[in-house]
Amino acid sequence: MTRKTVRIAMNGVTGRMGYRQHLVRSILALREQGGLDLGDGDVLWPEPVLVGRREHALKALADRHGIEHWSTDLDAVLADPTVDIYFDAQVTSAREEALKKAIAAGKHLYTEKPTATGLDGALALARLADEAGIKHGVVQDKLFLPGLLKLKRLVDGGFFGRILSIRGEFGYWVFEGDWQSAQRPSWNYRTEDGGGIVVDMFPHWEYVLHELFGRVKSVQALTATHIPQRWDEQNKPYDATADDAAYGVFELDGGAIAQINSSWAVRVNRDELVEFQVDGTEGSAVAGLRNCRVQHRSATPKPVWNPDIPATEVFRDQWQEVPDNAEFDNGFKAQWELFLRHVYADAPYHWDLLAGARGVQLAELGLKSSAEGRRFDVPEISL
Repeated sequence: MTRKTVRIAMNGVTGRMGYRQHLVRSILALREQGGLDLGDGDVLWPEPVLVGRREHALKALADRHGIEHWSTDLDAVLADPTVDIYFDAQVTSAREEALKKAIAAGKHLYTEKPTATGLDGALALARLADEAGIKHGVVQDKLFLPGLLKLKRLVDGGFFGRILSIRGEFGYWVFEGDWQSAQRPSWNYRTEDGGGIVVDMFPHWEYVLHELFGRVKSVQALTATHIPQRWDEQNKPYDATADDAAYGVFELDGGAIAQINSSWAVRVNRDELVEFQVDGTEGSAVAGLRNCRVQHRSATPKPVWNPDIPATEVFRDQWQEVPDNAEFDNGFKAQWELFLRHVYADAPYHWDLLAGARGVQLAELGLKSSAEGRRFDVPEISL
């Protein structure tokens, strides 16, 4: 067995998502399991090179996890011929320029979404990457959640018959930051810094809908900034200029209609922080992050509307849990493994920068729909 070291420049891992999901639960987890076995006698050994702007934060992370290499000089890291892959988990406003530099340096790319602040920029990145002949991928982690993997199993098995509708509820209460610290960074609530729930979540909804149910053909959205003032990491008040809630209706190929509410100003009264209910002619399902419950046509009860008496049925008890039937790994780690196999074993992979551009496109059209108060078609895009 041959071990091949793969050096990965990881930019933005001092942030919450980059640190927890990508560094600790993906790359370091791969090292803890002895590397990634490619199945042909070769094992990939990922070696992270931490990149960022805050020297003290990078050094602290490196010391905590025994990581040898870190730098505040992105250009120098990209010029290093021993670095194979560039990964980006920075704030959105800084991502596009960094990805261009990595493409020019000939590095394979793996990046968080959104890939750019607008569709033109996202498409330009995809074209540049293709012209450079590099491999590229965009994080689409929701597809690898146990609940959605079970949901896809149902779709692929024809459980639903003809799918009629999808209803999604996502969100939780993000504290304003005055009397309890916020769970999300303050830039998320400033448009000028690339914040907003539409640019954050609509790219997720695009690939979830596209992969499971069909391409999004049209979008109509209404956004809101429900909490106009918040407090930042220094406990100073600031004006929230970005949307913190979005209510979207999406028409899909095949005729299904999806309605998805996204909010950082909602208190949770559901089993999980995100849930999708799918209704079809033959059955329905409710899927969250980990669990999925179903109700088949043959087992559907026959409720009768009567507001004058208490409900006599516990409707949740009438659904059946979908079994795991598999071991589910961390979703971010699972996609990292697929991307690394794509780069080093030429395994199939289609979650690329063009797929990422579709998410940017949907967010852009969603914001335009809310601003102009009308529905927009979503044209197919290509390079």
